[in-house]
Amino acid sequence: MKLKLLKRFEEQVAVLERELKMELPKEIQRARELGDLRENAEYQAAKERQTYVQARIGMLRRRMNEIALMNMEKIPHGKAGFGSTVTLRENNQQLVYQLVMPEDADGEKGMISTSSPIGRAILNREEGDEVNVTTPAGPRTFEILKLVTIHDE
Repeated sequence: MKLKLLKRFEEQVAVLERELKMELPKEIQRARELGDLRENAEYQAAKERQTYVQARIGMLRRRMNEIALMNMEKIPHGKAGFGSTVTLRENNQQLVYQLVMPEDADGEKGMISTSSPIGRAILNREEGDEVNVTTPAGPRTFEILKLVTIHDE
């Protein structure tokens, strides 16, 4: 899990660095050729994108460093934690979620952040536990049917 995350972040950094070093300088140069930079929307947009890309690269590198230093042994065995996949039952409906970092969260794909209301409520819980969660949509109750931790994969 740790290696997959690092690899994905490295790939994102590579794409962003290519954009920063190859594509954006060309866009900025083309925009400069259009004239007055104070009223040049293309130039302003390219410069804003450049600032965003630089910030995103910095954030990804910080996350990569944090993940590299993460002690996987501190993630609980037999209890829900980062990287765990949990099968839940709510009102006779089964839901499967994987607990991920906030920037990887995608509810449509069943990936929820460990800092989301449901993610926080599931942390350190075991199979068979009932979990009550207050969400923005109102209170919800889940039963943990199955738990697969990163140690089990």
